[in-house]
Amino acid sequence: MSPQHPHPDNAAIDKPVKANIFAAGAVVWRKSPANPYEIEIALIHRPRYDDWSFPKGKLDPGETSIAAAVREIREETGLDAQLGRYLSGVTYPIPGHRKLKRVEYWAAEAVSGEFEPNDEVDELRWLAPDLVPDQLSYPMDRTILRRFAHLPPDTTTVLLVRHAKAGSRKKYSGDDTLRPLESKGRIQAEALVPQLLAYGAVEITSADRTRCIQTVEPLAESLGVPVRVDPLLSEEGYAADPTAARARIRKIAALGGTQVICSQGGVIPDLLQWWADRDGVTLPPARNRKASMWVLSLSGGRLVAADHVDSPLPVARNTNQ
Repeated sequence: MSPQHPHPDNAAIDKPVKANIFAAGAVVWRKSPANPYEIEIALIHRPRYDDWSFPKGKLDPGETSIAAAVREIREETGLDAQLGRYLSGVTYPIPGHRKLKRVEYWAAEAVSGEFEPNDEVDELRWLAPDLVPDQLSYPMDRTILRRFAHLPPDTTTVLLVRHAKAGSRKKYSGDDTLRPLESKGRIQAEALVPQLLAYGAVEITSADRTRCIQTVEPLAESLGVPVRVDPLLSEEGYAADPTAARARIRKIAALGGTQVICSQGGVIPDLLQWWADRDGVTLPPARNRKASMWVLSLSGGRLVAADHVDSPLPVARNTNQ
């Protein structure tokens, strides 16, 4: 964790500007202790800059933005938080440097922990949402706040994962349902664990394919839970009865907690497009590569947001300031 430079007024949101410093943060919220039907948002004060902002910080070498967001929340606030939907990215120049910083923001629910003053943050305030804009020091933080407020904060998350790399179907001589992960696929499966845990994964369901089951086995071992296996989640099962498969997946989503579902490339794009069309959500562009995942946010049983994570592996880039 390192001190963050203030946001200048000419920051840009979601624009294709190439950055060379990368950071991550979140709008951290909790249910109000006084009224469980209302929420409060955490703001932090940094004495070095005498500003009020959301928790954020630079990525460590070899770290993903998702992992960095959770780590920075913990280091700056003492809170363990569960990520929800992706909010936006902010790109802005660093004062006194010929560099651009890119900060990715998520919604994140505080689930445990307690704030203690530290070297970077000397005060944390929980505020009702309508009090937050006037407290924030930077205009771009207010824009991030509006993104947060656009949808209900208390959403249910479903993590839909495509299995990791398993070599070529044509080169595998055995029963294709038993085709295992290759070495890179096993690396991807291990790398998925902190990504999935960041969203609060609690239960796992997989298509009845060895490569799908192996993709989520490291997570199952970390959680100490079994992998439920369902033939309807395979390409063949989905193609034979897409209505039943879609109903099964929505039933899994309704179980509560953050459900992880691992399936195949012939299932996920069609399923997501059906779900998005049904509930009026526009999907972001996605290549749906091996070991990628969709973060689906539901409210009242309806899909309200869908975010795509292209890879569980860190992007090779310069994070030095």
